[in-house]
Amino acid sequence: MVEFADRSFENAGVGEETLSLADLAAREDVDAIVLLLQRDYHCLLCRQQVQDVAARHDEFVAENATVVSVVPEPVDRVRNWQDAYDLPYPLLADPEKRLGEAFDQPKRLGPLGDAHDLVGRMPEAVVIDARDGTPKPTFVHAGRNPADRPTIDQLLGRVRELRSRG
Repeated sequence: MVEFADRSFENAGVGEETLSLADLAAREDVDAIVLLLQRDYHCLLCRQQVQDVAARHDEFVAENATVVSVVPEPVDRVRNWQDAYDLPYPLLADPEKRLGEAFDQPKRLGPLGDAHDLVGRMPEAVVIDARDGTPKPTFVHAGRNPADRPTIDQLLGRVRELRSRG
């Protein structure tokens, strides 16, 4: 993960035009980064997740956590999500799937899954400790199927747990 901390990604959502995990971790108002690695632009469960998280975004902000959703598509396609859902957090385009690879985002179905993200790529959620300015993963939920995602309450619980460790 460290080799990708400084890599910048185009941002279709709120914030700078390009962002890196290191940029976010360096902010004084960020103790945790909740990274949501999506499956594909067409994934309906992914689209629902970003909207559900947006509806409770204030709870993450209250915990000094920033949510970042990553879609393995070009920024022009990812902007369509932002235009449709008006998300209050960064929405990164990662067409080369660098973050997914860095975090070992699960894939299934071998070569077929490798060729088609909607079929093979599974969702992943990562809670990253950013308190000392260096992003360090503390929790990873690697989905076994398209619906296997932590709930928002579970993600908030992981953020609170991280912050309570001082």
